[in-house]
Amino acid sequence: MLSRTADHLFWMARYTERAENTARMLDVNYQMSLLPQAPTSSEQGWRGLLSISELTHDYHRRFDKVAAREVMDFMVRDAGNPSSIHSCLSAARENARAVRGTLTTEVWETANTTWLEFKRLIAGGTLASDPSELFEWVKFRSHLSRGVTLGTMLQDESFHFLRIGTFLERADNTARLLDVRFHSAQGEFFGVREDGSEPAAADFYHWSAILRSVSGFEVYRKVYRNVILPEKVAELLILRADMPRSLAACMNEVVSNLQCVANEQSTDTLRRAGRLRADLSFGRIDEILATGLHAFLTQFLDRVGDVGVGISRDFLVPV
Repeated sequence: MLSRTADHLFWMARYTERAENTARMLDVNYQMSLLPQAPTSSEQGWRGLLSISELTHDYHRRFDKVAAREVMDFMVRDAGNPSSIHSCLSAARENARAVRGTLTTEVWETANTTWLEFKRLIAGGTLASDPSELFEWVKFRSHLSRGVTLGTMLQDESFHFLRIGTFLERADNTARLLDVRFHSAQGEFFGVREDGSEPAAADFYHWSAILRSVSGFEVYRKVYRNVILPEKVAELLILRADMPRSLAACMNEVVSNLQCVANEQSTDTLRRAGRLRADLSFGRIDEILATGLHAFLTQFLDRVGDVGVGISRDFLVPV
């Protein structure tokens, strides 16, 4: 396969996944902002969202204060923000168009229709009238894109590069989400509080919001069958390979698809990805928490970024 073709497929998948992840985080933050809370708590939530996406600096160059409407506008329809849903869906469509002959008709039409329909929804004022409806639509279109890819494409190199892009992006996003959300809680909710009291209702909403942002609330209840505890949330989203958006599940997919396209020059990249998967497969949450969750997630982001650089160097268009 030509490296340019692989590059377009890889980034088409990453941008589609990034649009979905942004919609998930915005939707949960918007729902949380509707609950009774202090203005400072609401603002902290939106600041955390900008931090996850590394957009704090860019946002403050445009806006004086952090407010819900401004953040949503910036992260949904601002074409000047390369990480906005608008920019991601546009980039996914352009990458798909560049390799139109490699995709099935259904995959191309899904990407093209998603972009055209998104522009219609934005022009129609859906973001202002019902943000949750728009976010659900973005998530649905991403699900549809993956389903059509699985259901119609030959599982050759093109398919594997799409899958690698999807799960590399998902691993990065899940790690960022966990790092920022746990840091905002400042570690004070692990188990019971220092005074021996049970976690308050606000704590429950904080952790349930994290789970809902990765469609993990029902999964948590099924697996643990008890109150939502931070250490269990961390275990579910880091080490449980049967949780679709966990770090372990993502790295399993990255490695298995990377093995299918491996060549002589990708040996080191495959080794790095395999070691990262092994660390997650045999890790224990108590050891991770003992050494520091922030340090673990920071190191994970560095390592998964290194794998991404290796994939670009070995297979894609040189940067």
